[in-house]
Amino acid sequence: MRKILIGIGVIALVVCALWAGRAWNTLAANARTAKFNEVIETLFTSLQNYKENIGSYPTGGNAQVAKALQGENPKKIIVLVGRKTELNEKGEYLDPWGTPLRFYFSDSGVLVRSAGPNRRFDDSTVLEADDFIRSN
Repeated sequence: MRKILIGIGVIALVVCALWAGRAWNTLAANARTAKFNEVIETLFTSLQNYKENIGSYPTGGNAQVAKALQGENPKKIIVLVGRKTELNEKGEYLDPWGTPLRFYFSDSGVLVRSAGPNRRFDDSTVLEADDFIRSN
């Protein structure tokens, strides 16, 4: 009888540990997704302010966009001051998973793409694609 109770106790502990691990992973994923949405909203607001003040969206890649928003633009207007945790050593804006964001501009809007949790930019044919794409 004692062995049965010990066995049940061990099984219960394993089940609880698995449940807690899954709950922790879900909370961490939700927190990073919320952080991504917060960063993107800030960037969209800043890019719109940039367009209104400069007359067009910035040109170039991620690092050039970051520099333009931080005052390296024709009018020397600082639109967004990035915290050091948001930029890598190249001066690029990062997603919450540490991958540089990709910016795409048209006359009427902006599209920002994150590689997502797998830190790899996937195309739409990949089953495990987890990229985040937002546009204004």
